[in-house]
Amino acid sequence: MPARQKAAPRRKWSAKVQTESTYPPEGLFNKSAAIIARTLASPEVSPKGPGSGMRMLTFYIHRAGHNLDAARRAELDRAKELLHQRVERERELKAKSKGKKTA
Repeated sequence: MPARQKAAPRRKWSAKVQTESTYPPEGLFNKSAAIIARTLASPEVSPKGPGSGMRMLTFYIHRAGHNLDAARRAELDRAKELLHQRVERERELKAKSKGKKTA
């Protein structure tokens, strides 16, 4: 019976991601939910708005995967919720300002 060849180690798709965007400060994702959300929504980190920060946070959560403990995952989910609220608030403000211009 021939010897079985070892399979090549599987690489995660996220390891190949290249970006030209700004990067969050080192150690940001180890801080509190409020600090994470505020920092990711700031123009210095997310010049295109808080939606960009939301994508960074989601990418980090997916990349960390099973290595996150329950408490850290809960804090990151809370940050995600706070950031989502900011995105919605910004969307509402844009809709209101568009409505005023056309009226």
